[in-house]
Amino acid sequence: MTRRPRRPRRPRQPKQPTQGHLARRLIQLYGGLVLYGASSALLVRSGLGLEPWNVLHQGLAEHTGLSMGVVLTVVGAVVLLLWIPLRQRPGLGTVSNVLVIGAAMDATLSVVPDAHGWTLRIAAMVAGIVLNGAATGLYIAARFGPGPRDGLMTGLNQRTGLSVRLVRTAVEITVVVTGFALGGTVGLGTVLYAVSIGPLAQVFLRVFAVPSTPDGSTVVAAGPPRRAILRR
Repeated sequence: MTRRPRRPRRPRQPKQPTQGHLARRLIQLYGGLVLYGASSALLVRSGLGLEPWNVLHQGLAEHTGLSMGVVLTVVGAVVLLLWIPLRQRPGLGTVSNVLVIGAAMDATLSVVPDAHGWTLRIAAMVAGIVLNGAATGLYIAARFGPGPRDGLMTGLNQRTGLSVRLVRTAVEITVVVTGFALGGTVGLGTVLYAVSIGPLAQVFLRVFAVPSTPDGSTVVAAGPPRRAILRR
């Protein structure tokens, strides 16, 4: 008897992420963005110094009469336009970043008053930095694409050949100096943020890591840039 030739097995199609898996990632994305805006507002209310980009946003807000949240949104949109010549590709998280963080910051500033006394000011500063680290972990672990400023850093890295660290340092020194000249707040909080946000983000990235789907993939949209930490 002759054996019939075996039909080649069709490759298994990768399983699509479950609705629950996608829902968790979306919750992390938008929860992280809202928390980022709220934590940045706490740093504003502490009066002890802001993150590098928010030094610039605060300075611009004082000269334009716009709220910090609106300025953050406008600057984010302008930075996103710079992605075009850098050939960067935005994801859902990129666009959401531009729209959500500024609104969350303004909403928080409208209900949280300035901190008075060193105890409250330091508490607001520490809470703002720690919650900012948690927000960073939530947002990046969701893997819906980098923020506009992170994409700018990695795009410049790819186009110039300079290291991400050097590009980030140069850009953030520029925005801090410009923002300070415009009246933005630089202080203890700025320094503590600079030295602690990286370690905090790494801790919370592990805490909020999204489990793999059945096919081992967690990516539905573009992932975050390598060696880049979200900073507004």
